[in-house]
Amino acid sequence: MKTITTFAIALALCQPTLAQQWETVQPENLPVKRHENAFARVGDQFFLVGGRGQKAVEAYDVKKNTWEKRAMEPLEMHHFQAVTHNGEVYVAGAFTGGYPHETPIPAIYIYNPKKDEWRKGADIPADRRRGSAGVAVYTNKIYLFCGIIDGHYDGHVSWVDEYDPATNKWTRLPDAPHPRDHFQAAVQGDKAYIAGGRLSSAKIGQVLNLTVSAVDVYDFKKKTWMTLPESDSIPTRRAGSTSIPYGNKILVIGGESPQKKAHNQVEALNTKTLKWEKLPSLQMGRHGTQAVVYDNRVYIAAGSENQGGGPELNSMEVMK
Repeated sequence: MKTITTFAIALALCQPTLAQQWETVQPENLPVKRHENAFARVGDQFFLVGGRGQKAVEAYDVKKNTWEKRAMEPLEMHHFQAVTHNGEVYVAGAFTGGYPHETPIPAIYIYNPKKDEWRKGADIPADRRRGSAGVAVYTNKIYLFCGIIDGHYDGHVSWVDEYDPATNKWTRLPDAPHPRDHFQAAVQGDKAYIAGGRLSSAKIGQVLNLTVSAVDVYDFKKKTWMTLPESDSIPTRRAGSTSIPYGNKILVIGGESPQKKAHNQVEALNTKTLKWEKLPSLQMGRHGTQAVVYDNRVYIAAGSENQGGGPELNSMEVMK
């Protein structure tokens, strides 16, 4: 009996650890449904911001497991990646208006959670305005990557702009190797990783099809770009995905493509090896939203269940 027990323990120790699965959070109440929104964290609270149609900010309190309606947004804002800086949520590189000629919002808007107030920030240079851009923070400066000028219609750009909130100064940086829109940027260490996205082209009837496979990496210190080898391109081509750093990996979650259902794939780029790996899939495929990290867990909320505009979601999932 002792021999069998020892063997069983040894066998168990040899088994691979099962990957964590996504779980649907069960809060006390639910937020409104929305998509093409952002999702940002400040402290112990997560904030759903924007989406099609003018909406109020909604805050999720992790400790209370409740959603709370907050201040109304100053205008309709959608198709943006929110970032946090000094305890506030920044909206830059966003659109307003309807499909397919959505209009770039000409200024940065800032939400202060403590005051529950919005304020208008710096104007974006008139000749650099676009929406559906990737946005990231590095050393207290905000960076806008790529995007599209004319909604879903035309005008894809490779632009990179640096904004310093301390001085209100804008600086143009080297263009990215590939134009793209409907993607998100993620920073790990001294580099920004640009994966996913597409060239939205309603002008030629190709809104969803022209996805970008290349992965571009920007070195903030050297101010130079590199593109990963084709063999290390994103495994599942899609746009409308969310990207987020987690440890030494960049997670690309969800998205949309010509298939009807939104993607549930979660793939991770190891920034040490520059190789991709597959992670557990979402319970509900979704696109047009954002993810946050809190207490070593990844949360994603809202978005659209199918390609395009709906059905909109108000659920939230977590991967530990």
